Amino acid sequence: MPHKAGPPPRRRVKSVGMTDAISITRDLVRCPSVTPADAGALGVLENILKAAGFEVHRVTFSEPGTADIDNLYARIGNQAPHITFAGHTDVVPPGDESAWTHGPFSGEVKDGFLYGRGAVDMKGGIACSVAAVLEYLKDNGGKPREDGQGSISFLITGDEEDVSINGTIKLLKWAAERGEKFDHCVLGEPSNVEVLGDTIKVGRRGSQSGTLHVEGMQGHVAYPHRAANPVPDISRLIVALSDEPLDHGSAQFQASNLEFTSVDVGNAASNVIPGQARAKFNIRYNDNHTQESLRKLVEERLTKACGNRIRARIAWEPSNSNVFVTKPGPFTDLAVAAIEAVTGRKPELSTSGGTSDARFISSYCPVIEFGLVGQTMHQINERTPIADLEKLTQVYRGVLDRYFA
Repeated sequence: MPHKAGPPPRRRVKSVGMTDAISITRDLVRCPSVTPADAGALGVLENILKAAGFEVHRVTFSEPGTADIDNLYARIGNQAPHITFAGHTDVVPPGDESAWTHGPFSGEVKDGFLYGRGAVDMKGGIACSVAAVLEYLKDNGGKPREDGQGSISFLITGDEEDVSINGTIKLLKWAAERGEKFDHCVLGEPSNVEVLGDTIKVGRRGSQSGTLHVEGMQGHVAYPHRAANPVPDISRLIVALSDEPLDHGSAQFQASNLEFTSVDVGNAASNVIPGQARAKFNIRYNDNHTQESLRKLVEERLTKACGNRIRARIAWEPSNSNVFVTKPGPFTDLAVAAIEAVTGRKPELSTSGGTSDARFISSYCPVIEFGLVGQTMHQINERTPIADLEKLTQVYRGVLDRYFA
């Protein structure tokens, strides 16, 4: 772990790894690795990292009912401090390929942009980290530090954009069983909102889904006294659970929110009172709660709203999307310094947005997310400016210089 933040000894700033970052991005984009297919993407990284002296492992995980997923772990050095660069090479489907200006798996460079599915999310980020590490090792005699201390690794999965069962969560466990210990992690997800250097993601809210079930009694609409209509009851409960805030935010997080996303009674007849009503919801919660305390709070509010008359229950869905935060300290300070040195911007330490594999990594070491600008991710004509690939490579190089200084 770095003892303090701040720049390394002054030296001439030079352009690092730019061409490599671009060519690696293109090679990765040209692999149509739509989850769960690898399509050669991990092989591209394996060849590059082996040639640079990394010990590389390809690890496949499977589970009944899911696709086999190939993953990659590579490390150079065997001493602390150990920094790992994490990411995923799988991508979402391209959609209507005829709608793309340039082929979704062409990796074409046009007018200063590199086009292709995954250019932003997140093959470009992986390529920049690889290019930065290779250039750093070249300048340091092929070792993380001249005294033999330090380690650098890559933790790459092919299962982030789908169910995330056979990817990072299992790769981390596999690494831990081998005795691997990570001190810090940089995840190359597209964290920036408008321009490179505006945002580091230092945490994410947890995610918990469930279904509210309200019991009634089916009957004919002409004889309501012989039935019990659950529709008005579920409406009252939805309002009761939605209206009262779960909290008012915390030092690092915005307020938690509960959102109902669907209501269903399974009834196609207009002259029948349904026997049951269901409503799905999702909660994004902050560090005021654990998964257990959150469920307890919602259950207590439901019991109060039901009183002695309404019969209702919640069926909670399993969730591995727990809240986490990497609080400000030496590691975030050195990342901010590296970003500011390249972009001239001091990034916001943000906990906004959805889930990522950082939720798994945070159980093993502090993790931050910093990658490209996310405006075109998952869109038709996903693309990234060539200049951003160059700058992100420089940022990662700056992180390495400061980390091992």
